[in-house]
Order: sequence, then C-alpha cells, then structure tokens
Amino acid sequence: MRSVTDTTVEKTPATRTAVEFWFDPTCPWAWMTSRWVGEVEQHRDLDVTWHVMSLFVLNEHNEDMPAAYKEASERNQVYSRLVTAARLRRGQEVVKPLYDALGEQIHHRQQQDPQQVVPAVLDQLGLEADLADAAWTDEVDAAMRESHRDGIERVGQDVGTPVIAVDGVAFFGPVISPAPKGQQALDLWDGVVAAARYPGFFELKRSRTTGPVFDTVED
Repeated sequence: MRSVTDTTVEKTPATRTAVEFWFDPTCPWAWMTSRWVGEVEQHRDLDVTWHVMSLFVLNEHNEDMPAAYKEASERNQVYSRLVTAARLRRGQEVVKPLYDALGEQIHHRQQQDPQQVVPAVLDQLGLEADLADAAWTDEVDAAMRESHRDGIERVGQDVGTPVIAVDGVAFFGPVISPAPKGQQALDLWDGVVAAARYPGFFELKRSRTTGPVFDTVED
C-alpha cells in the first residue's frame, strides 16, 4: 500500500484526455482537487480548461444557509469576479496562474482580506491593477454567472465546487484531502476516468472524516 506522499509513477498512458474544471477560488476542497489535477498533469496527457464558479451564486436562493456563510460567500465574490475580469481581458491562459496565486494567499497563507489579497496577486503576476475595479462591482457578473451556469447545469443544483468534466462527462468532486501524489494520484485519476466512461455511473459518496490538508508553502 502506498502512502499519500509516495511519488513513484509506474505508467503513463498516451491517450489525451479533455478536462474542464470549475472552481470557486475560496473553496478549500476545490483547491485540494486542483492540486491533485496538477499532479496528474505531470504524468498524463491532459488538456485542462479552468473555469470559475461562485459559491454565492450557488447558494443565493438557499434559505437554509446560515447567514454568516451567505455573507462570507457574498463578500468573497470578489475573487470569482477578478478571475472573470482577467479572463475577459487577457484570455483563458491567465485563469490558472491567477487561481494558483489566489489559492496560495487564501488557503496556504490564510489571508482573509480581499483588499490585501487582490492587489498582491495582481502585482505578483504583473497584471493591470485596474482589474481590481471589477472585483467590487457587478461589471463582469453576467460572464461570471454564465461560467457558473455552464458548470452547474452539467451536474445539477444539489452539488458544490469543484465540478470536473472528463471528456464531456461532468461530476461534482472528487472531494479529497490531502491531495495525493505520484502513483496514488494517477490511480485515483484512472478511476475517475473509468467512471466517466460508464454512462450509468452517477454517484459515490461517504462522510468526510478530515478537513483540508494543504501542502506547506515556504516564503
């Protein structure tokens, strides 16, 4: 049995796989899953397209959602708006680097103030400072909501983030912690691909027994 830190790799199938990944930048579970996909990309031929979704949009009509959570998700819309604004100006290739930079600040460094995080990541990536203007307005909301709608309509309303589509077949999840490395990451990926290729597969779930476990990031 391999540990989650085992980086040994035994096989590398040559078939290219089209992958789409929807994330809310503030979701720790989406972040864990994205790190796993990044690990798999090093050993599998994946064509990954990254898209934003929004936990605020997902839950805005959910009357059972705790008020504090709804307030936080509304406040954190700035990040999905920022990624959307950058994509509209710079193109699809900016989405993943911006997600990576935001995730490092939000999840690893536990920076909670968007007023600090947004200018920091724009400066880090050499992006225009005025992209921040769209983060605190509804200027790009139509495009952000369209991206969200595209992902969520593939899996249904009773899910969350992340959403992954493998060769056009979409799932919520997988929800994992920590993100596996090496052969374990590939074994999990091959299982997801196999499930996506079976048209009758719909759901597999168990209760979470741990929270997000992040790799450390050194300053």
